[in-house]
Amino acid sequence: MKKVECIIQPGRLDEVREGLTEIGISGLTVTEVKGYGRQKGHTELYRGSEYTIDFIPKVKLEIVVSEDLVDQIIEKVIEKARTGRIGDGKIFVIPIEDVIRVRTGERGKEAI
Repeated sequence: MKKVECIIQPGRLDEVREGLTEIGISGLTVTEVKGYGRQKGHTELYRGSEYTIDFIPKVKLEIVVSEDLVDQIIEKVIEKARTGRIGDGKIFVIPIEDVIRVRTGERGKEAI
């Protein structure tokens, strides 16, 4: 099993979710996050004063799946989240040792 974490722009969330649904992904976790990478923040003008925003709002998707779905997820997220500009996001793939469904005690693939 693998956990796929995707950091994307908030405006791309609906397209990415719809794309993941198309390939059969039925569950994911979405978290609003802030951070920066190569963008290094930006400056904005508010009521005549300029100020720096160091952390850019992003959305983090977390999906735990069997290994055979990882490549499909990566391709779909890239297809739906890419704008071609800096700040499109990152995808991380992390190994998962075990999954346990709290309600039933099921483990492994049955718990996903």
